[in-house]
Amino acid sequence: MKMLSSNQHRGLFVSVDGPSAAGKSTIVEHLAQLLVASGEEVHVTAEPSGGPIGNLCRALTESVTGYALASLYAADRYHHLASEIRPHTEAGRTVISDRYVPSSLVMQRFDGLDLPFLMSLNERADKPDLAVILDADPEVISQRLHERGPHNRFQLSPDSSKAEVGFYREATDHLMRAGFPVLVVDVNCRPPEQSAGVIAERLTALLAMRRM
Repeated sequence: MKMLSSNQHRGLFVSVDGPSAAGKSTIVEHLAQLLVASGEEVHVTAEPSGGPIGNLCRALTESVTGYALASLYAADRYHHLASEIRPHTEAGRTVISDRYVPSSLVMQRFDGLDLPFLMSLNERADKPDLAVILDADPEVISQRLHERGPHNRFQLSPDSSKAEVGFYREATDHLMRAGFPVLVVDVNCRPPEQSAGVIAERLTALLAMRRM
């Protein structure tokens, strides 16, 4: 995967991924607020993106599977980078993406695809400056998922939470070996604002190093 060039004027790019019902979107919201309060310019985005390919991903997730869906998500990622993420980081903003490559290494596993293929499909995608992966007890998130209801076909199986947590842990090891700057955040015993604080602390250190 492509590593972004070092430039003290470029903003940071951070991705946040984690199992369904782990509180990811709430953590992203708190993280953005913390960074803005510290004086940073922040742009929050998500995948699937809000662009035409991202909209197609959302429309077809329930009916398209396997290699076709994985390729569609990768196409959205490359378009997302070119049309939104890179322009904002080049303008000096910190970009936070709610889901990125790690989610593809997990969700497409439910369709029987293997990690080497999924990594190769995303090998030209930019590595984030920090890839945050939330880790949670599958029993806890299974209960949360039961309370809120499934959002897509990947969450319909009674054992989906256990499988998803397992896939994320495998993906984390794979990404670390591939040179991704991974930060694993245990969200079992922390409220979302504290998890966001852990991430913000690491990002503040990265920003300080870049400005030296």
